[in-house]
This record gives sequence, C-alpha cells and structure tokens, in this order.
Amino acid sequence: MNPPWHDLLRWWFGQGGTAGQVSAEKQRLWFGYRAEQDAEARERFGDLVEQALAGELDGWAEQPEGWLALVLLHDQLPRMIFRNTARAFSGDARAQQLVRDGLAQGGDMLLAPIQRVFIYLVLEHAEQLAAQDQSVQCFTQLRDIADRDERVIFDGFLDYAVRHRDVIARYGRFPHRNEALGRESTDAEVRFLREPGSRF
Repeated sequence: MNPPWHDLLRWWFGQGGTAGQVSAEKQRLWFGYRAEQDAEARERFGDLVEQALAGELDGWAEQPEGWLALVLLHDQLPRMIFRNTARAFSGDARAQQLVRDGLAQGGDMLLAPIQRVFIYLVLEHAEQLAAQDQSVQCFTQLRDIADRDERVIFDGFLDYAVRHRDVIARYGRFPHRNEALGRESTDAEVRFLREPGSRF
C-alpha cells in the first residue's frame, strides 16, 4: 500500500530519474503559471492542503518523504491554490519551522538533490535575512555536489536564491507580495516593481 503522500510526490516529481530529467518534465509545473495547473492542484490536493494547514498531517514529518510532502503542502501548493491572495502565504511560518526542524536532524540529506531544492525554497521564500543567507548557503552546497552535466540546473536555483536574498537585504520583505497581503508599498518598492523580473 502506498503512503498517503505518494500521489503528491509523483505529481510533483514525476516518475523519477536524474535531476535533469525531472526538471525538464516538471519545470513548467514548478515555476510557470497556468490556470489549469492551479485548478488541478486545487482539485487533487486541496483537501490535503487544508488538513496540513490545520495541523492534521504533522505525523508525516516522521518520514523523509512525508516531511518533504508536508513542506510542499505548506509552501508550494498554497501558492498555486490560493494564488494572488493572502492565503497563498498562510503556510509559510509552519513550513519554515518544519524545515528548521528537519535540517537540524539532517533530514535533507535523506532526499535526492532535486527534492532538496523544495526544502531550501522555503528558506528562499522567507522574509528574514538570516533565512535567506541560509538558503544561499544550502543552494551553494547543492550546486557544488551536482554532477557536472547537471551543474547548470543547480546554478539556476542558486542564482534565484541570491536574487531573493538581495531583495530581502534591500527591502526587508518581498514587494511583490504587498498587494496580496494588504501592505502599502513604499516609493522605492513601487519603482522596483516596475523593473523586469522583480516579481520572480
């Protein structure tokens, strides 16, 4: 019998393979907005997201892949299911705690490198500079252990981590979240949001 997180991880990472194969298959799901993807996430995993946010699935964290799935349910899936609303970020604090706890126990080392990306992305999503610095450190280590033919993939993840860290260092928050969270943008943030690529 498959564990309860099996379908989610299969949807998110596909059938497995090298980091390059998984990334090529799933890149658009991970980082490209398509309404039908958000709808599929809502239909297939919306109930699990609600259970996770209510603390009903915390036992999943006892297994490495369950921990990974629980992190996805708090960090990635709400960004799809509740896109452009405050609820998109409603699992962030819990996701950050799950990641801190798991990293302290070395849980990331029990996952494949491409799976570890989505543990470290939680740090990249944090609006705290210390977490951002840790994100850059983790993505640097991940890039350094990557196979030579997959280095470019992990270089890309590291580049985004550095860019996110630089925004937090500059503004102390992500200006592109201001509208969804009901925060008033400063003049400097308004100018920044007019720049290409400022919304990641």
